[in-house]
Amino acid sequence: MNLRWEECGWERLSPGVGRRRLPRWDATAGLVTGDGAALLYDTGSTVREGAAIRTAAQSLLGGRRVTHVALSHPHFDHVLGTAAFSGVEVYAAVGTAELLAAGGAGRSALYEDAVREGVDAARAAEAVDLLVVPRHAVSGELTVDLGGRQVLLADVGPGHTGHDLAALVPGVGPGSPDVVFCGDLVEESGEPQAGPDAVPARWPAALDRLLALGGEDALYVPGHGAVVDAAFVRAQRDALAAGFGGA
Repeated sequence: MNLRWEECGWERLSPGVGRRRLPRWDATAGLVTGDGAALLYDTGSTVREGAAIRTAAQSLLGGRRVTHVALSHPHFDHVLGTAAFSGVEVYAAVGTAELLAAGGAGRSALYEDAVREGVDAARAAEAVDLLVVPRHAVSGELTVDLGGRQVLLADVGPGHTGHDLAALVPGVGPGSPDVVFCGDLVEESGEPQAGPDAVPARWPAALDRLLALGGEDALYVPGHGAVVDAAFVRAQRDALAAGFGGA
């Protein structure tokens, strides 16, 4: 089973749980498999990248499709691939759908950010035009049943943005760690990025909530970079508190 994940381009983290490190920005796409369903956490930066993730997921799933998508936060490199997954149930933190609604400023910001970071303008425009608005708003916590496997979605922000959604995947047996997908609340491959939509004073508290979700023994999957442990998250929390003046 370990080899199967790697053969399909995924890093296995726990039974039925893995992630894919995407090129260019080293963003993460997470995958959780159940008996009859599969959840993808983040979809990449373009429809083409989303399609590549879809193909890799279907290869791993033996041709079965991704049925659920959870979006960590409304930045282009995490949401613009969603249109590649037709018919899925899309979840995001409360307020995300309104931000990404057609004709809104959120869509313009996604396009501008993508082009500024080097995405081809035509591909960025296509992804924004086809952008799927989340149907399920998560306020507090929500459990998604994948059939023999549950994923807890938690609105832990604001912090990196005003709409940060984490996912906790409990382990399934001895030696199977809990896995927490953190989005860009945690970054390993560089310093945490605080753009104009960040809420710096609240960011340390968001990391406290992540740590409360996963505990000391969980694997924490950042939005960019290698998997880390609770000590790394706590150190990043303390650095953010010192830098931004959080509690």
